[in-house]
Amino acid sequence: MIDLKAYQQLRTGFRGALLRPGEDGYDEARRIWNGAIDRRPALIARCAGADDVAAAVRFAREHDLLVSVRGGGHAVAGHAVCDDGLMIDLSLMKAVTVDPTSRTAKAAAGLLRSEFDKATQPMGLATTGGIISHTGIAGLTLGGGLGHLMRKHGLTVDNLRSVDLITADGDRLHVDAQTEPDLFWGLRGGGGNFGIATSLEYQLHPVGPLVLGGPIIWPLDQAPTVLRFVREWVAEVPDELGITIAARLAPPMPFLPPDQYGKPVLMLLLVWSGDIADGQRAIEPLRRLGTPLAEVVRPVPYLAIQSMLDGGAPHGMHYYWKSHRLPKLTDDVVDVIVAGAETVPTPFSQFSGWAVGGAVGRVDAEATAVGDRGVGFELNITAAWPAPDPGGESHRAWVREHWDTLRPQSTGVYANFLSDEGAEGVEAAYGGRLTRLTALKDRYDPTNFFRLNANIPPSNTPASNR
Repeated sequence: MIDLKAYQQLRTGFRGALLRPGEDGYDEARRIWNGAIDRRPALIARCAGADDVAAAVRFAREHDLLVSVRGGGHAVAGHAVCDDGLMIDLSLMKAVTVDPTSRTAKAAAGLLRSEFDKATQPMGLATTGGIISHTGIAGLTLGGGLGHLMRKHGLTVDNLRSVDLITADGDRLHVDAQTEPDLFWGLRGGGGNFGIATSLEYQLHPVGPLVLGGPIIWPLDQAPTVLRFVREWVAEVPDELGITIAARLAPPMPFLPPDQYGKPVLMLLLVWSGDIADGQRAIEPLRRLGTPLAEVVRPVPYLAIQSMLDGGAPHGMHYYWKSHRLPKLTDDVVDVIVAGAETVPTPFSQFSGWAVGGAVGRVDAEATAVGDRGVGFELNITAAWPAPDPGGESHRAWVREHWDTLRPQSTGVYANFLSDEGAEGVEAAYGGRLTRLTALKDRYDPTNFFRLNANIPPSNTPASNR
C-alpha cells in the first residue's frame, strides 16, 4: 500500500486520474490487450500531460516503486502493467497536430494508430505504422515500427523527427538529431529503456486516401507454390507493394466459400501505396498463381487497410508469440509454416510474416538502433485463445516447437516481437548495437528505473534491478 500522505501530495497538482485498488475504473485501467496478463498495480497514474508524467516519475523514485509505462498496452509480454508498483498510463494523452505544408505530425504518446491515421488521412498523408489499428504509436515507434508502407517509406523510426522525453530523474528533454544525437539514435529502436516519450514528431508522405489493397487467399496445399514464388518475386517487385503473409484457419469472411471456414489457408494481404493502375499490373502475377479461394484486391480507403486485420487480434484474448528474422523463405521454412498451419491450435492462432526490403534496407544500418535491415522476412508465430480455455500451455508449446525448429535459420528478432526470451532475446534483437545502447543506459538510466521493457540493463545493474 502507498502511504496516504504521500498519495495526497501526488494528488495535489496532478491533472489526470489516480486510481487505487478497489476504486471505480481501476480494473478497467489495468487491463491490456493480452488478456493473459493479470497484474495489480498499487497505483495507476492516468496522466493528462507531460507534467503529470514527470510528477509520477519523481513520486516513484522518492518511494522506490517499480514502474510500468502504458501507451497502447499492446506488448504481448505485458510490460505496460506491473504488480504492486506504479503504472504510468499515457492513454488519456491524445493531442495530435498535422502540418500539411511540411508534411509532419506531432502526436501525444497515448494515441493509437487508428487515431493518428484519422488525423493525417484527410490531408492524404500517412507514415509507416503497424498492421493493427489499436496498437499504440509510442511503443510501436520506439521499437522500430513495421507496417504496410515500410518498403516504400521505411520503418516508423526512419520517419521519426523528434521525441519529447521524461527521463528517469523526472526531467524533460526534447530529443532530435541536432540536440541529443546519441540519445535520438538509441530511441529509434531501443524501446522504452531511456525514458518515457510523451510526444513524437513524424515525417509524413502522400498516401491515400485510396490505396490498392486486400487479400488473396489460397488453400494450404498451394502454400508451398505461393511462398516459393513470393521469396523470389519480392526482390523485383516495386517498393510501393507491402506484403503481409498469414497461414491460419480461414475465418468466416463473406468472400470465402462457406465450406472453407475453419480450414487452414494461406493469405497474402497486399497494400500498394502508389498509382493504382501501376499496382494492378504489378500484382498480376499473384492473381495468376494457383487457384485462389478468394481474391479481393481493390481500391480501398487506407484507413480500411490499416484496420483490416483487427478482427484477428481482439482485446482480451490470451496471447503468446515468438518471432524470428529470416533472410529467406527457404524450403525448410516453408515446410515449417505449412506444418504449423496444419496443426494450428485455435482459430486466432497463426503464422504471420512481412516482406522486408526496399526503403528499409536503404537506410544505413548504423543510423538507428534497429537490428537487421537486410532483405528478408519477419516471421511471428502467435497462439491466441479465449480466457476460459484451459489449454494455454499446449498452445504455448505449439509456438515454441515451431520457433525452435526455425532457430538455425534466424538472424535475429524484431524488438517489438520479443516476449519471454529475456537477455538472450535482447541480444538477438540488437546484436552489435548492444554495447552502444548499454552506454546510453549507463548515462540516462544508471539504476535501471525503466526496466519493464525489452530491457537493456546498465553495465553495473544489481541483480535485483534486472
